[in-house]
Amino acid sequence: MSKQAGGGSRPDPEEIKELLQESSSEGGGRSGREQKKNRREIDFLYDIPLHISVEVGRSKILLKDLLKMGEGYVIELDKLAGEPLDLYVNHRLIARGEAVMVGEKFGIRLTDVVSTVDRIENLG
Repeated sequence: MSKQAGGGSRPDPEEIKELLQESSSEGGGRSGREQKKNRREIDFLYDIPLHISVEVGRSKILLKDLLKMGEGYVIELDKLAGEPLDLYVNHRLIARGEAVMVGEKFGIRLTDVVSTVDRIENLG
């Protein structure tokens, strides 16, 4: 792991790529013991909570308009109806999709997912 200025630690993207490749490989000539060891090395990451958000659109408003807001106030967003929604994980774009109903709740059906390599490169 590499260290950031300020004392925090951030995994090296190359290190993460290697761990992901090792965990997804189907053996690659490694013994069962080595596979279990590699799996244990990355398994702790699976329980890390992530913040997920779906963005319908964005808009900029003036402070005076914000202060006028009340029930029924409409804010025009920058996306057109029918455009894909953006899915963010920890404030990083991960995928796009369409709104769906899941029971009485909203959900998102992913239609375009950012590649694994691009997701890893955008960690920093």
